[in-house]
Amino acid sequence: MTMVGEPVNLNEFQELARQALPKMYYDFYAGGAEDQYTLEENMEAFRRIMIRPRVLVDVSRIDLSTYVLGYNISAPILIAPTSLHKLAHPEGEVVTARAAAACKTIMALSFTSSCTLEEVASSCNAVRFFQIYVYKRRDLSALLVQRAERNGYKALVLTADSPRVGRKEADIKNKMILPKLKNTERFLSLEASSDNGSNLAAVAKETKDASFCWKDIEWLSTITNMPILIKGLLTREDAIKAVKVGVAGIVVSNHGGRQLDYAPATITVLEEVVQAVGGRIPVFFDGGVRRGTDVFKALALGAQAVLIGRPVIYGLAAKGEYGVRQVIQMLKDELELTMALSGCPSVKDITRRHVRTERERLHSML
Repeated sequence: MTMVGEPVNLNEFQELARQALPKMYYDFYAGGAEDQYTLEENMEAFRRIMIRPRVLVDVSRIDLSTYVLGYNISAPILIAPTSLHKLAHPEGEVVTARAAAACKTIMALSFTSSCTLEEVASSCNAVRFFQIYVYKRRDLSALLVQRAERNGYKALVLTADSPRVGRKEADIKNKMILPKLKNTERFLSLEASSDNGSNLAAVAKETKDASFCWKDIEWLSTITNMPILIKGLLTREDAIKAVKVGVAGIVVSNHGGRQLDYAPATITVLEEVVQAVGGRIPVFFDGGVRRGTDVFKALALGAQAVLIGRPVIYGLAAKGEYGVRQVIQMLKDELELTMALSGCPSVKDITRRHVRTERERLHSML
């Protein structure tokens, strides 16, 4: 597929990124686990949800702004934590952070970022979150959390769905080797060898604490004053546990289809989690968002905001900071148009009655 001119949607940015990146890096960003069923279903499942527009509503002014953990942002679209931005652009996460600040939204910096959390913090003024895994060496995790807090990060995003790393066959074929991680290079060696050509799984196995469980969240909350969001929940049962242990919010996520293949598409389980939480804490969403209509559907099903991962990387690879800003702006423009055409002048006007899921459609046919 050759493309002429400026991209007009997020899928075209993906094509630009494919052309700009070495195959190994493109595959690393774009790929999913095993058969990539969950990866594809994350996007496909949105297509089965219909919007129920209301007409003759005054939509002369549309307000996209909303609050996340008390912080006002320009639209309910955040930047999800994603790894190793320097593989996409020489300045890496510093550029992504500047784009997020320019768009007046929140970026969650990945624990496996290719810039240090200090470099990102000093790059520009903005509200930022820090994503963390828990190491076998708890003192290292504690040190990272304290560094994030000291550098003005406003919340922790604990990724809970990765006691081990999902099997991404393209990375194995490409012999993808993890570069040095700037946030931990002084403490951790990444020399883990692997017999299948890629060292991603081996590094994770040596460093991540696979025993970390619900009771350990109490430990995490004793070492920081930052609110903790837990990312990677897909069930009612785990949502109830999350509320019980006192986290500040949940991110419904299947890790972009990169961990457990045949886990459900996130949009199909969002409502289950929202109902289990019952409004006690905010629920956020990530997985497969490529259109403003996707954002609208997630909000209608109860998400307070969505997080976008791969499209940010594609914008970064294609056009640097301007590309990331364009990606966010495209989603904002599409969301604004969707709200206008659906009769929703503000984010809080988007209700459950504005969408019809496949299950409801099938039920009505019975």
